[in-house]
Order: sequence, then C-alpha cells, then structure tokens
Amino acid sequence: MNRELSLPIGFQGIQELLPHRYPFLLVDRVVEFECDRRVRCYKHVSANEHFFQGHFPGNPVMPGVLVIEALAQAGGVLSHLSKKVDCTGRISYLVKVDKARFSRMVVPGDRLDLDVEIRRAIRNMTLYAGTASVNGEEVACAEILCAEVQERE
Repeated sequence: MNRELSLPIGFQGIQELLPHRYPFLLVDRVVEFECDRRVRCYKHVSANEHFFQGHFPGNPVMPGVLVIEALAQAGGVLSHLSKKVDCTGRISYLVKVDKARFSRMVVPGDRLDLDVEIRRAIRNMTLYAGTASVNGEEVACAEILCAEVQERE
C-alpha cells in the first residue's frame, strides 16, 4: 500500500483494507502499527450487535469464535498496511487456528483491544499471534494462519 499512513485509521479506512462489511466487519479503529511486525486495533462492542439477539438473550456474550475472527481481521489489516504493492483483488482466508484460549467473557460496553503480530510469512501464508483484551485483561488469544489468494470473479 503506497500511501501516507496517518493513525488512527477509522471505519472508512478499514473498509479500504478489508473486504468485510456489516454485520461481519469486526474492527473499528487501527491505533498502532509497525510495518511487518504488529498492529493494535479496537472493536467497540455495542449492545446493538446482531449476535447478542441469540447469544444469549438476557445474558449477552460475544461469541468466542467472533473474538478470534476479530483477531484474524486485525491480522489482515496488518498485512495489507505492510504491503508495498497494490493488493486490489487479493483476499485472505482463515486456514487454521491453534492454541485458542478464552479467559473471560466479552459483553456489551467492552472495548476489545486486538493486538496481533506476525510470527512468520512465507509466500502467500502468514502466521499471526493475537491477543484480545478488555481493560488490560486478556480475554482470548490464538495463533492464526491465513492464506492470501486472488479473489474469485
């Protein structure tokens, strides 16, 4: 991506980096970035999130799989910001999740801090280590492997 990087990156900038859209875009803001190394993103968890309708009525909890997806999306942001070439037409798919651990529930009103670093990048595959936290307390972590491919027409 050949552009001046100005932090924080908000919703519109994130939409330029990721193909995800409502209700599946799970990154709201990029606040820290080190090229080819790490990123910190935020997800503001609102009581209006669509998944709270069924998970669980009267006791809303963000599904753990969506916390992992948010970490994967933050990894995608890191990779796309780090690219020195145009990534148009390229999309990343989740290939594998390892060592996932959930320590605490994420509930409406929480700000999910997503810290992701690149562990290894080989060809079109990138291994990320991600930690999600709320108020400095870890809520989940995982190793995430993604593959970047040409988008299907």
